[in-house]
Amino acid sequence: MPQTNPGQLWKVGELAGRTGLTVRTLHHYDAIGLLSPSGRTGSAHGSGHRLYTAADVARLQQVLSLKALGFSLEQVSEYLSRGDYDPRQVVRLHLERVRAQAAELREITARLTALADALDRQEVVSADEFLNTIEGMTMLDKYYTPEQLEQIKARGEQVGEERIREVEAEWPRLMAAVQAEMDAGTDPADPKVQAFAHKWVSLVNEFTGGDPGITASLRKMYETEDRIHTMDVKAMRPMFEYMNKAFAAAGIKLPGA
Repeated sequence: MPQTNPGQLWKVGELAGRTGLTVRTLHHYDAIGLLSPSGRTGSAHGSGHRLYTAADVARLQQVLSLKALGFSLEQVSEYLSRGDYDPRQVVRLHLERVRAQAAELREITARLTALADALDRQEVVSADEFLNTIEGMTMLDKYYTPEQLEQIKARGEQVGEERIREVEAEWPRLMAAVQAEMDAGTDPADPKVQAFAHKWVSLVNEFTGGDPGITASLRKMYETEDRIHTMDVKAMRPMFEYMNKAFAAAGIKLPGA
């Protein structure tokens, strides 16, 4: 476990107040043996009130990080009891997830900014502009959790505006190249297509930060929606199937797939 200051102790209500968790949640963690207070108030007969120690707080952080990564409470318990468990790895995984999110939030931000500017100038805003803005808002909420949206935003800040614009320009070129090989009947296992497959995964991972939850949400959106903003996703499905065959031939598995 991480090194902590061993001196401080917390009652369950105090720990709940500091962490934003409920007392009920902490009691539940105790009841299932996931996180039990290991300290006690002084008592001549050893019957003092149970208190959370600094080590307990460190374990609580690990529990919450693993939950944020999509682990069930049962899986959290199993993971923390593993012989190769490393708290540093948990923190790094959570950090990567929190850093992950960008393109969709940038787009809706741009749409809302343009809409606000037009309204400020008292310009006539078309129904299509309102519809596109609404579509962007509901699309995000439908497929991404609030935590994932925060990660996408953080990921965009990490990558930077210049690289985001470069990636946005790379996608159409890549898809045009893939479409040309499809039209030519090229086997998905062909080295040329395999190179495209690796590039495809690389661009996806730039957006998701390699986070399996965000990747799964992104995949579900593209599998479910026929249109995403101005993109005709339905017409692109044969390309997605072609690339899935290329991924399989290359032994590539996207996180969350």
